[in-house]
Amino acid sequence: MRVEKSKSSASDLFARALRILARRDHSEVELRQKLERYGFSAAVVDEVIERCYSYNYLDDERYAQAKSREMLRNGHGVGPKILLELRRRGIKESLAQTALQDASNEFPAEEVFRQQLERRFTNFDYAAASDKERQRLVSYFQRRGFDLGTIFSLLKSSEIKLADDD
Repeated sequence: MRVEKSKSSASDLFARALRILARRDHSEVELRQKLERYGFSAAVVDEVIERCYSYNYLDDERYAQAKSREMLRNGHGVGPKILLELRRRGIKESLAQTALQDASNEFPAEEVFRQQLERRFTNFDYAAASDKERQRLVSYFQRRGFDLGTIFSLLKSSEIKLADDD
């Protein structure tokens, strides 16, 4: 059985919160879940969360913007995949939508697609590929949040550009 920590231990919990946030940025929901594991009362956790906000150590908007940009820049997701990931991490829908829109303006999905196609599938020729290879490529992009219509239209436009480069 865990013994509930006293109110005077809020500074200990704040120090733990700082160590958590020093490693990487977190959403409020993520940080709250991690802090609750230490067995402190909800009031103490709330106090620490508010203190993190007051020092600007915690900011869901900043977190959503950074996570969206990172996922797009690294090719880990677009559109619905990013929204799903942000929701999973406790970001409100409106904040997630705004962050995705801002990141998409900075890193267009078409450019992300082309970069991933060049990096992951170097010299891939869709027309000459077997059905299994085609399915592998399509599945790869679907898992990253591209819809089927977008995948095929971007593959078609990529083939045209690749043919022009030759």
